[in-house]
Amino acid sequence: MRMFRVTSVAVLGFGLLSCGAWSQEAPSPGGPPPPSDAAPLQDDSQLSSAGTLKVRVNLVNTYFSVRDKQGFLTGLHKEDCSIEENKIPQKIKNFTQEKTLPLTIGILLDTSGSQMNVLPLEKDAGAQFLKDVLQPKDEAFLIKFDINVDMLADYTNSPRELKRALDKAEINTGAGTGSVTGNGTPRGTLLYDAVYLGAHDKLRQEAGRKVLVVLTDGGDQGSQLKLQDAIEAAQKANAIIYVILIADRGGFGNFSFGGSGDMDRLSRETGGRMINVGNNGKKLEDAFAQISDELRTQYLVSYTPQNAELDGTFRNIKITCGKDAKVQARKGYYAVADANTE
Repeated sequence: MRMFRVTSVAVLGFGLLSCGAWSQEAPSPGGPPPPSDAAPLQDDSQLSSAGTLKVRVNLVNTYFSVRDKQGFLTGLHKEDCSIEENKIPQKIKNFTQEKTLPLTIGILLDTSGSQMNVLPLEKDAGAQFLKDVLQPKDEAFLIKFDINVDMLADYTNSPRELKRALDKAEINTGAGTGSVTGNGTPRGTLLYDAVYLGAHDKLRQEAGRKVLVVLTDGGDQGSQLKLQDAIEAAQKANAIIYVILIADRGGFGNFSFGGSGDMDRLSRETGGRMINVGNNGKKLEDAFAQISDELRTQYLVSYTPQNAELDGTFRNIKITCGKDAKVQARKGYYAVADANTE
């Protein structure tokens, strides 16, 4: 089992994260096609010293799903939808439904004390989800987080290997261990740090569709990064986040669980959803089924932005596919020259 832990502010910083073996992971061979999440560069053509014409074609790519009261819509075409960037209409260049494009999934498992009585449910449902959803060209990895952030399984296509890794996950409340966050707090749940690591260090260099599924009660305690940092990392990686809100609240008496609003924002702004299942095993299975259905009905839209400036600003994206249809997509992207170097 490969492992690394957040131990000090010097290890985990804004845009300067270095996590040992994690940051050295290269995209797996035979994986998805060239990255579709690169932020836009200015379209231009120029002659090299050898006289060869070089043309750069740059697209903003966004995955999304569409549903109405009857369910998810399939069979839509480019003419059925429109897209705006910062309220300015854009010309759609490519529009496809992505049923078979390779998928990279990260499962982030909360192993703090609030998950004591629901962790077995998470293990079983998560293993079944991965077994059902992974296709031959897909890959998944597994991270657990509590007072530490640990990798339980690196990229693999094997549901059996992922199940073995899930089975090894154990609750860690940090009792008697002291703080590992450098902020004097004896216990914590490094939720935002884990999301940042999953998006920035694991998914950003990958291509194709990228998803993080976070199983948690929604409470963060002790992370060195903030909610906005986690959201930004996912947006720059073009990764969709689904949050399954789960905890055995009854087992903690009147203890107040917060974070549902933050989890809703984390998922919505990256193009995913938050699904609250309480401590109900059947609802948990249904939540995974919903995510699986959405992944099978995604579209990919691409356009070259009219604003070609690489000023690092955040650009809002709005996709519309009819007045009665609800579009689920990330809220925007950052206009940087090379997203993989951020």
